[in-house]
Formats: sequence, C-alpha cells, structure tokens
Amino acid sequence: MITIELLVLLLSLFLIAALYSSVGLGGASGYLAVLSMASLAENESIWFKQYAWCLNLVVAGLAFWQYRRSGHHDVSLSAPFVATSVPMAAIGGYLLVGGDLYDVLLSIALIFAAWRLLSGSRKSQEISFLSIPRASLIGGIIGFGSGIIGTGGGIFLLPALILGGWATEKQAAATTSLFVWLNSLAGLIGVGLAGRLDLDHGLLFSFIIAVLLGGIIGSRYGSQVSSQDGIRMILAIVLLLAAAKRVLEVIV
Repeated sequence: MITIELLVLLLSLFLIAALYSSVGLGGASGYLAVLSMASLAENESIWFKQYAWCLNLVVAGLAFWQYRRSGHHDVSLSAPFVATSVPMAAIGGYLLVGGDLYDVLLSIALIFAAWRLLSGSRKSQEISFLSIPRASLIGGIIGFGSGIIGTGGGIFLLPALILGGWATEKQAAATTSLFVWLNSLAGLIGVGLAGRLDLDHGLLFSFIIAVLLGGIIGSRYGSQVSSQDGIRMILAIVLLLAAAKRVLEVIV
C-alpha cells in the first residue's frame, strides 16, 4: 500500500541520489539519514545497511560510468585503494553492530561526513604523489569502517583525495564512485556470508527506481559541471539533521 510517508521517502531518496551522484558519491550516508528519520527507523541496524548498500550499487555505478566515459578515471589511482578496502568492507559487513553503539557510530559518521562536505576545496591544481602503501592503508581503514556502519566509504575517501592533493576533483569523483560500488558489494557479501541478508524485494524495487532516476540526472550533471558548493551545503544540512535525531534517541 502506497502511503504519504512512502511517497515522501521515495522523493527524498530521489533527491539524495541526484545530489550525491553529482559529486561522485553513492549516497549511503544520505540514505541512512533519510531512512533513520522515517518510521522505518524502528528496524535493526542490519536492515539499514543492506538497503543503503543496494542503492549504492545503483547510484555509484551510474556515477562511475559517467565519469569514466568522460575520461576522468585513473586506474593507477583507484587500484591500491580498492585492493584493501574490498576485503575489509566484507569483514566489516560480516560483523554485527547494533543498538546504541550503532546509533553513536552512525551519528559520528554523519557529522564527520557533513564536516568534510563543508570543508573548503583545495586551491592548488598540482597533483601530489601518493605512495601505494599509504593508499592501501587508507583504503583498508575506510573499507572496514564503511562495512560496519553501512556506507560505501566515499564520503571519507573523496575529501581525502582532494584535500590531500592526490587527484583533481573529477579524478577523485571517478575513483570514489568505483570505491563505493565495490565496497557496497563487499558489504552485502559479508552480510550474506553471515546469514543475515533479508530484503523486501517490493520495497527495494521502489527505492531503486527512485535512486536510479536521481542518479542518472545527478551523475550526468556532476561529470560536466565544475562547481558543486551549493549541493555540498544541502547534503551537509541533511546529514546533520539525521545525526541530531540519532543522538537525541540515544540520550532520551
């Protein structure tokens, strides 16, 4: 049965997908934020993670295709990150973290993500050298954390690449979208191996349609337009509102 809440939820997912994909992200932190503010918040943490990862596969896949088609993907930049992040994301997805601990971890992740989105862009366009061991270490840490929380890790990798001077904004977006897609798949595999994969296919299908439409619009826009400052501000506000809600629930 279609309710007003479901329609609002689908519209919100559409907007989140459009906004996130425009900057090369899958949107899991946004999906988690929106879902946590709906009546669906009564579900277990594992429920949130599964749906967020499924939607990431759609949106991050679209974003990567658009950025790669536009010639922004650098395989040598992506490889060391994903080589370690994928197995660590699977391990994180296998682990079961719930209750207040999950709420606290998710709130911290949302607040950090909002802060990184609001951080200023790097002024210099000069690219710095990034060693393979360092990239591998960063990828592994982000992958493990994203597996536990239920994101793809892009919200952490994207600003690191840009502010660290290791890639241009477009290259960072291309690498991040691939990173998110692979981590999300690994997280789902981890949940499946743990025997906790449980999806309502009807609900998932409606979610996918919403983010698919948003992802197509956002990824096409993001691969062609240079400035996304306004988009980052909107996303940061959404994340902070969701984090505030989760914190209040833990306290009260």
